[in-house]
Amino acid sequence: FECCETMATGPSLEQSLEEELVGNVYNYTSQVSGSTLLKKGNLIFDASFECGNLGKVDYISDYEYDLFIRPDTYNPRYRVWFNFTVHNVREEQRVIFNIVNFSKTKSLYRDGMSPVVKSTSRPQWERIPSKNVFYYKCPNHQKSYVLSFAFAFDREEDTYQPSMSRFTHSSRTATLTPIQGSNITWLSRTNVDWTSTKESSSVIACNSEELMFSPLHHLTTWSQQRQHFVWCSLQHVCTQESPQHHSSARVCWISY
Repeated sequence: FECCETMATGPSLEQSLEEELVGNVYNYTSQVSGSTLLKKGNLIFDASFECGNLGKVDYISDYEYDLFIRPDTYNPRYRVWFNFTVHNVREEQRVIFNIVNFSKTKSLYRDGMSPVVKSTSRPQWERIPSKNVFYYKCPNHQKSYVLSFAFAFDREEDTYQPSMSRFTHSSRTATLTPIQGSNITWLSRTNVDWTSTKESSSVIACNSEELMFSPLHHLTTWSQQRQHFVWCSLQHVCTQESPQHHSSARVCWISY
């Protein structure tokens, strides 16, 4: 829901990180220099799965880690999405995760939004309490915007997964696929393109005025960009309904 927020420039940071963050971490542990013994509490990070995004981890202490997320494909200035897993935790260990290279100057994290998290013993997504989430401009990271959130691990055998969103491309595709070939006349799905990983890019169009819960004066879309949903206006792509339908508008959902 943040596609219209202002983007931070930070060209020096973008240029230095674009080549460094070429892939996701895989079973990676970042610990104090010179230490070779892996013990409980030395977190192991992984983002090598669908919709995963974590390019680099810097160890600050057993209780704090700086995380760097990879930019969107073909758009190095856009760095918002994160999704990774953590294991090898210590029971009752409390950690602060700092995602230090966000690209936005404004974010709904400032207004109470918070990341979601699940674990192997609790597979349902839950929101991290907003009181434990902070979004701010950090002088220690070239004045980039940082998302910090505190988290307490309660089960050593669990793997934990913090994420910006609970949705993946597969889960959304499973939701959308039954629409094709169904008898729903007011809803349609059309494949318009393919992503760089050969996934389908779909448009879901709703043409029923009865489903419009409030007057809309422009076309509204839901889009799944880098596997997460945002709202944006597509007035530059499509036009409004005919003049006699000024009180409603067609609703589209773009999945890509």
